[in-house]
Order: sequence, then C-alpha cells, then structure tokens
Amino acid sequence: MITQTSAVSFRQNLGEMLNQVQYRRDSVLINKDGKPVAALIDARLFERIRRMQGRFDTLCQRIEEGFSSVPEAEGMAEIDAALAAERRASPSGPA
Repeated sequence: MITQTSAVSFRQNLGEMLNQVQYRRDSVLINKDGKPVAALIDARLFERIRRMQGRFDTLCQRIEEGFSSVPEAEGMAEIDAALAAERRASPSGPA
C-alpha cells in the first residue's frame, strides 16, 4: 500500500511512518506543495531497486555501444519498428 502525506505531516509522524514501512512493508510518498518529492520505502525494496538500476544501466550502456555507429533517427526508427512488431505479435498488447 502507498500512503501519501505532506512533508509537514511526515515530520510530525516520522516514527509512525517508519513503523508502517518497516513492519507493514508499506511505502510513503511525501508531497511538498502538493507535488511528490520523496518516498520512504522498505530497505529490502530499496536494495532490490538499486540492483535493478545497476543492471538497467549496464543494459543501456550495451545498447548505446551497439548503436553507436547508427544515426540516432535510424536507430529510433529501428526500435519503433521492433516495438510495433512485438505489439502485433502479443495477443494481450503492451504490458
């Protein structure tokens, strides 16, 4: 579950929010002036996100290296064509 709160309320209820995240595995989205600025999440989830970010960065770098000699417009067209073909082949559409 994701709870939204203001920065002021978050400061006033920090202990309760920490318990909510630690024991219930909930997340807290912190808003300032009505806009999301930060999130409090479980430490295990944070570690998973960090590992995924590392793998994602490595994949992006490999893709960038693989397309380094291809003009940007041509590469984007190729990606768009591959996505369109995959969407046509998938009976349920995009995930």
